Amino acid sequence: MPNPIGRALRDRRAGHDKVVWERPGLQAPESFTLTSPAFDSGAPIPAEYKGRLFGQDLSPALAWTAPPVATEELVLVVEDPDAPRRQPAVHTIARGIDPALGGLPEAALSRRTPPVGVTYGRGSLGSRGWHGPMPVPSHGPHSYVFQLFAVDRRLDLPASFGLEDVVRAMRDHVIARARLDGTYENP
Repeated sequence: MPNPIGRALRDRRAGHDKVVWERPGLQAPESFTLTSPAFDSGAPIPAEYKGRLFGQDLSPALAWTAPPVATEELVLVVEDPDAPRRQPAVHTIARGIDPALGGLPEAALSRRTPPVGVTYGRGSLGSRGWHGPMPVPSHGPHSYVFQLFAVDRRLDLPASFGLEDVVRAMRDHVIARARLDGTYENP
């Protein structure tokens, strides 16, 4: 049975033009790639990665090719630009990722055990770590934009940083970036 709230909000979406990828000062060549063995770019994200209200809330495995040699750290931001809000919903902010890792295994972005050196920022739900897809049922398909930024310095951030803090710290220090988009829909 369709959810009346999701159907009523169907035309209300933050917009793809508001994801961090589009922000001034964060533009850089797409000189490395981001992939996942769990889904292809533009394809549906499998159900096991759904958010905690609907599924196991596991983060998918991610892999990337070598970023530029001058990369000091990688920053991952995952956003849902189709959320019925003014700004995209932030599902993950992770900074301090070692560029030499080449990837993160499934569930590596759990809230309890971040990978060595990684620090989580506060997402839209106010907590840290991975928050899988949780669109309002019957709202239609949502995009999940995985954005990986290579920065040329270690970011100095407050202990309780959020999206705007990381955007300010990265501004004019992004030397390369990679992107992977997936979709998810709650019928």
